[in-house]
Amino acid sequence: MDEHSRNKALMQPLFAAMRDFDEARVRSVLAQVLAPDTPVRLAHPLGELAGPDAFFDRALAPLFRAIPDLERRDWIIMAGRTAEGADWVGAGGHYVGTFTAPWLDIPPTGHFVHMRFHEFYRIENGRVAEIQAIWDIPELMMQANAWPLAPSLGREMFVPGPATQDGLVPGPWDADRAEASCRRVLDMLDHLTRHPKQGGPEVMEMERFWHPRMNWYGPAGIGTARGIEGFRNWHQIPFLNAMPDRGAHNDELVFHFFGDGDYAAVTGWPNMKQTITCGGWLGIAPAGQTVTMRSLDFWRIENGLIRENWVLVDLLDLYAQVGIDVLARLREFNKARNLAPLALKGGRP
Repeated sequence: MDEHSRNKALMQPLFAAMRDFDEARVRSVLAQVLAPDTPVRLAHPLGELAGPDAFFDRALAPLFRAIPDLERRDWIIMAGRTAEGADWVGAGGHYVGTFTAPWLDIPPTGHFVHMRFHEFYRIENGRVAEIQAIWDIPELMMQANAWPLAPSLGREMFVPGPATQDGLVPGPWDADRAEASCRRVLDMLDHLTRHPKQGGPEVMEMERFWHPRMNWYGPAGIGTARGIEGFRNWHQIPFLNAMPDRGAHNDELVFHFFGDGDYAAVTGWPNMKQTITCGGWLGIAPAGQTVTMRSLDFWRIENGLIRENWVLVDLLDLYAQVGIDVLARLREFNKARNLAPLALKGGRP
């Protein structure tokens, strides 16, 4: 078995334990897979933790208490090596279950809920040496009718996995295919950053890289867009209007690109830096402030074109940088609601 297939196999016991979430089993597998001091970098407000016990006690256990039938559903599991020589496993999917107790002061609904995750695991010597993960917390807020900020321009939805249903990428790892997938994405990103500083939208040559029926699955708060025009209307135009210096600070950042079959991924903590100089994006005022962004992304290539792109951005961290405490606003927005755990009796008196 090749190294990247072994790395995917290393993670399978953890993913399986979280599929039918069992507290003792998940805690045990985490202790086997993670080194005691593994840095665990999570979306705001969960923050940076260290080691398997902190990851479980401060992140997974509270989520499990809020969703006691918690289930992990992966629809992408891929692995590869970055140009810098680091080995990563990338996983994308949803945490689902019945939301019966508050979590992060989000009111419980008593209904099925879903929260997308993109999780990246750096592997060294047969163990996880680093985790970077974004859980789409605003997605859960919206299902609880508790999102306290600007509505999304794109479509909010239960984001699907790959249309080809091949996101659990099988081995053996093919270095040439992995390189081709990464190169296609890197070329596309290079062209994207040419606009607006080098000309109008035509300098991006988007038709060279994107399938005409592409889907761009953005985070809750931005939403999903269909096709190049949908992507430009519901995300790119307001994004670039607000921060036209996109790409100007890339030399200050670290990116981790890796590929597996027809899939490519990027992780970085952070991997974007730009200045909010105009308004119109996410309801944020043009404060002239430089911000960083954490974005964990997957792309699927089909016949040489990008057909699907899954993007998660830590929007709560971005808002915090410009002085907007989304969770405080959520508490104000929902202080008249009952935050007690729900006891569902199946219609019995």
